[in-house]
Amino acid sequence: MLKRPCYAENSMDLVVSLARQLKDSLRDLAPVVLVIAFFQLVVIRQPLPDTLALLDLVLGLIFVVVGLTLFIKGLELGLFPLGENLARAFVKKGSVSWLLTFAFALGFGSTVAEPALIAIADRAADVVAQGGLISQSTNAQASFAFALRMVVAVSVGAAVMVGVVRILKGWPLHLIIIAGYVLVLLLTLLAPAEMVGIAYDSGGVTTSTITVPLVTALGVGLATAIKGRSPMLDGFGLIALASVMPIIFVLLFGIMGIHLIPGAAS
Repeated sequence: MLKRPCYAENSMDLVVSLARQLKDSLRDLAPVVLVIAFFQLVVIRQPLPDTLALLDLVLGLIFVVVGLTLFIKGLELGLFPLGENLARAFVKKGSVSWLLTFAFALGFGSTVAEPALIAIADRAADVVAQGGLISQSTNAQASFAFALRMVVAVSVGAAVMVGVVRILKGWPLHLIIIAGYVLVLLLTLLAPAEMVGIAYDSGGVTTSTITVPLVTALGVGLATAIKGRSPMLDGFGLIALASVMPIIFVLLFGIMGIHLIPGAAS
């Protein structure tokens, strides 16, 4: 006689796991809240702005804690296992071309959806317009922001592809990273000054909430599935590549591609 799945036990385990994750989220956010509260109450010694009600502040903190808890638990339940299983499936399939295509699509898709990148692209468009590289029209700034997002997304896709090839070939990570940053330093000397800071910050915004879990799961799953590769030594490092590659691409965009933006300064 077949046993029915015990949904009550599974639900209870999930509730206990969420409670533990909620406690961890509170612990992780507590230093940030304490620092802000200290400077607001002790250093600045000013009341909250009129536009920020105390109730809104409390609700915002609650939403952050609950959202972070659900997000991390969602990664553990779904995205991490899915990414690792896909990597193993591609290895068993034996198709390098499909694996590289998936790696590029994963890096590109996760980066395009990155909220931090959307925010910095809009702000960067305003700064570049003030610097005179493009006109201050709405269309020119929107075109620049969209182009910047696409450049960064393509760069992360390319970085994940390079990382997958590195895992397959067993190339040393540190040599690739050193070569990447040497190229960054050279391109920095040639790029417009207004684009240098944007390029460097673009490398940071891509390693945020969406990109990191998916790319990490791919690297660890791939290193686990390939004989002779260590998940500890070979599975990590994709995030480092995804940090340096956007800097290179955005600097190149500032040198060669920004003139193609509608409304660019002649």
